[in-house]
Amino acid sequence: MAKKKLGKGLSEIFGEDIDSFLDDISNGSSRYGSSSSELPIRQIRPNPYQPRKEFDEEGLKELSESIKENGVFQPILVRKSLQGYELVAGERRLRASKMAGKKTIPAIIVDFDDRQMMEISLLENIQRKDLTPIEEATAYDQLIRKLGYTQEELARRLGKSRANVTNMLRLLNLPSEVKKYVDKGQLSYGQARTLLAIEDQDEMIEMAKKTVKEGLSVRELETSVSKGKKANGKKKKKTEKKDPFMEDVIRSLEKKYATKVEIRNKMISIKYTDTEDLNRILEIMGVIED
Repeated sequence: MAKKKLGKGLSEIFGEDIDSFLDDISNGSSRYGSSSSELPIRQIRPNPYQPRKEFDEEGLKELSESIKENGVFQPILVRKSLQGYELVAGERRLRASKMAGKKTIPAIIVDFDDRQMMEISLLENIQRKDLTPIEEATAYDQLIRKLGYTQEELARRLGKSRANVTNMLRLLNLPSEVKKYVDKGQLSYGQARTLLAIEDQDEMIEMAKKTVKEGLSVRELETSVSKGKKANGKKKKKTEKKDPFMEDVIRSLEKKYATKVEIRNKMISIKYTDTEDLNRILEIMGVIED
């Protein structure tokens, strides 16, 4: 089945540098935006494609105080919607302006469709490193699922390796409790990746709690995970119960063929020493004639 081609994305418009593209619009030197004007803040809705969920409250307060004193230096970017406007870029400035009690904010209206708006929202945050590892992984997933990127295309678009993109996406397999630790900065990207080596989710959560509580480094966590896997392997071997029926079948087969027999993973293995021994067993089975 042929893969659908992407519609005209922002990569065709601004190349590789989103920040420069946004700055050009803000400075009025791009044909993709209108001139700046003051818009009522109450008419501006949040960006539906904003991947950031966590915002530094202390940083917002500082920006809010600056806006009270000096106003907003750089306009936010919005697009028209059925009712009012939707934010494209400038969430921190919008939030801080609300905190400062401002009623209006300088804004530039841009003409982006949904695909372009999603791409700029996600890539802008990723390139500016404003996202937590989980938010970044979620952004990658959205770009792949909703915009049709392959992992290779996304890696090239972001200037990262394919392995980096793959490892980032694996973070979405973490239990929600562990994701919260990552989002809060209590677990690093490296620690989260290490935890993924634990197969049992309950054990993973417990190890995450231990890491946060004891402040384990990535190297210390790797050592603990490795020891845990070895201990679990020995435990499974010790507690593995033998099926009495299968044991009886094995004994019967070994007696009939006079050789070692194993039954596991729904397979029967019959051992032979050489060609002559193999022919002997095949004769007993009736596969060949004496």
